[in-house]
Amino acid sequence: MSLAISIYQLPHGEGLPLPEQGSFLAAGFDLRAALPKDHPVILKSGERRLIPSGLAIAIPEGYEGQIRPRSGLALKHGVTVLNAPGTIDADYRGEIQVLLIHHGEEPFTIQRGDRIAQLVISSFEKILWDPVPSLEALRETSRGSQGYGSTGTH
Repeated sequence: MSLAISIYQLPHGEGLPLPEQGSFLAAGFDLRAALPKDHPVILKSGERRLIPSGLAIAIPEGYEGQIRPRSGLALKHGVTVLNAPGTIDADYRGEIQVLLIHHGEEPFTIQRGDRIAQLVISSFEKILWDPVPSLEALRETSRGSQGYGSTGTH
């Protein structure tokens, strides 16, 4: 199954590859940094920065875009997406930008064309809230209202 999504490469993103999967069955498409060639971004430890992708897309109604970290950047350098997953709504037509944060110790340099995040397109359902006086009338669960940590670690 395929979903057609219109994509526009902004002038500062020209020459960069369009988002691509790392493997045939990968859910995410790599986004690249659309920085000027001679102006890399250096993230210091604890610093966050909005990095442009040079792309704008038209997501169909009933879908959203999710900006997710790249596992290799997180593992090897401590660089991740701060608001992961970042959401791109179907009515947004501006540039996709990635909010990165650096949790590593050594400065991390981002160059033009570096793969900085993944874009996943996901469907979702419209929700109609159904206010009820209590949830007890609904099927009881083994967890009930137990919160954080209540399911254990096994």
